[in-house]
Amino acid sequence: MDITNLIAIILVFGVIVFVHEFGHYLFARLNKIKVNEFSIGMGPAVAKWTRNEIDYSIRALPLGGYCLMEGMVEESTNRNGYNNKSVMARLMVSFAGPMFNFILAFMLSIITCHFYTIDPPVITTIMENSAAQEAGMNNGDEIVSLDGQKIYNYREITLYSMMHDVKEPVDIVYERDGKQYEISLTRKLDEKSGNYYFGFMSTGRFAKNFGEELKFAALEVRFQVKAVICSLKMMVTGHASKDDLMGPVGITNTMNDIIEEAKEATSDETAWKQFVVVLMNIINFAVLLSANLGVMNLLPIPALDGGRILFVLVEAISGKKVPPEREALVNGIGVALLMLLMIFVFFNDLGNVIHK
Repeated sequence: MDITNLIAIILVFGVIVFVHEFGHYLFARLNKIKVNEFSIGMGPAVAKWTRNEIDYSIRALPLGGYCLMEGMVEESTNRNGYNNKSVMARLMVSFAGPMFNFILAFMLSIITCHFYTIDPPVITTIMENSAAQEAGMNNGDEIVSLDGQKIYNYREITLYSMMHDVKEPVDIVYERDGKQYEISLTRKLDEKSGNYYFGFMSTGRFAKNFGEELKFAALEVRFQVKAVICSLKMMVTGHASKDDLMGPVGITNTMNDIIEEAKEATSDETAWKQFVVVLMNIINFAVLLSANLGVMNLLPIPALDGGRILFVLVEAISGKKVPPEREALVNGIGVALLMLLMIFVFFNDLGNVIHK
């Protein structure tokens, strides 16, 4: 792996983790919760300093980070401890990390929507002898919904196809000249590729103005969140294999491939043009990673932000705190299971890289 690629990958991981942990840190300070340590990275400290009674550190392994608050891991008698703050304060602090990841994904998406094409679900090509052509669909038709599911990005159509039986008919609502039409379409088999297609495509277009860039940046974050949720559903229902799981090693390898492909595609361009294309590809992948981290941390799994949020919600509904020893036991089991999952994913990634 090229050293410049590795530096770029470390920077992306670092920024995404920093933004996540800064969200927790900022809302902890706003709610007057005592922060003991703010760290980027894991493992031994490379740099460490103290300011206003808070330890700050940069650690050797760029695989995570943490914002350690008083009373978060164990009970504290300090009135500024996390455990002694109101339900709303703890909810805000726990949700802030994922929320900042979504904000980062949105801000980066504004950049990609400015330099890249956006993908409204507007048809630009109708394939010959396809189901879409037989149903009378035309270029310029805008897909409104599939089986009642509202469609905002053209890529959602591909996502829908991955989640549903390709041989089943689909109720499609599309708009033409301000009027909506509804048809039932069954994808046809393409003998050459062996895949099933509706028979329409879209090449996307550039945004007309900044307002449209903002709109599609928000829709991009929505799409990435939806894609993560669909991927989790596929894992649970058995539609995805263990090879579809990806941890730090797999992500690093994929990101390296993306950088190399961008370099190869622009090998005949000027150094500046190549740099811009590579940077845009990195930013685009960072959007996916940041949205992924936001969603995964909201899962109601002990030791994750979603697990903490779940405990606080149980307290809000029941009016009683979950006994600390029970919460500690559940979190301990959660950490152990997460560690086992991380080990499995690590060796699975390693196997995929070796046999690639």
